Amino acid sequence: MVRSFTALDHTVIGCARNAKAMADLQKEFGSPHSFTAVDVADARAVEAWANQTLQKHGAPDLLLNNAAVIHPNAPFWKVPADRFNRVIDVNVKGLANVLRAFLPAMVKTGKGVIVNFSSGWGRSTSPEVSGYCSSKYAVEGLTASLAQELPAGMAAVALNPGIINTEMLQDCFGKESASHYPDAAQWAKCAVPFLLNLGPKDNGQPLTVPGIPTD
Repeated sequence: MVRSFTALDHTVIGCARNAKAMADLQKEFGSPHSFTAVDVADARAVEAWANQTLQKHGAPDLLLNNAAVIHPNAPFWKVPADRFNRVIDVNVKGLANVLRAFLPAMVKTGKGVIVNFSSGWGRSTSPEVSGYCSSKYAVEGLTASLAQELPAGMAAVALNPGIINTEMLQDCFGKESASHYPDAAQWAKCAVPFLLNLGPKDNGQPLTVPGIPTD
């Protein structure tokens, strides 16, 4: 997504847990873009990063909440508590931490679009991914409620990105099966124009990136 957004002259401010990946992106794209190592499950770290971002760049026009992890495939009763909890901490609490950090500034301006990444598994279920399904159903509910609270001129949407060949998908499906789906770069070519077209008309809608497989 970074390459697609910057190619269209948008400033990208991002964070992720992987410090090396963030450093590599910062080196490649430079200022005014900014990439910082932050664990969204750490509320204080998110708040500090958000404060720095808001002071330098102001409220975002498009806030993307796409951080997510998954536990190894297993029946619910065989999923260790710490692995299940980590999924909830990142996928639900982490998303909430980012919203708390940025929403006041966005609401004050009365504009901006919030995209909370859900999943096909936030609208249906499969065996052995109970924690992930739980987290994405929570994203759907939180987003629908948030959409009712926002002032006119803003929007919050839950987005099913479709099935993308990522490391997470390879862990779930296996590398061979995952290889039949578009990779992140291919996905971004469809997703970024779609994301940039979102606005108040879409508030509260459960959306899916067009042109990407969903099963």
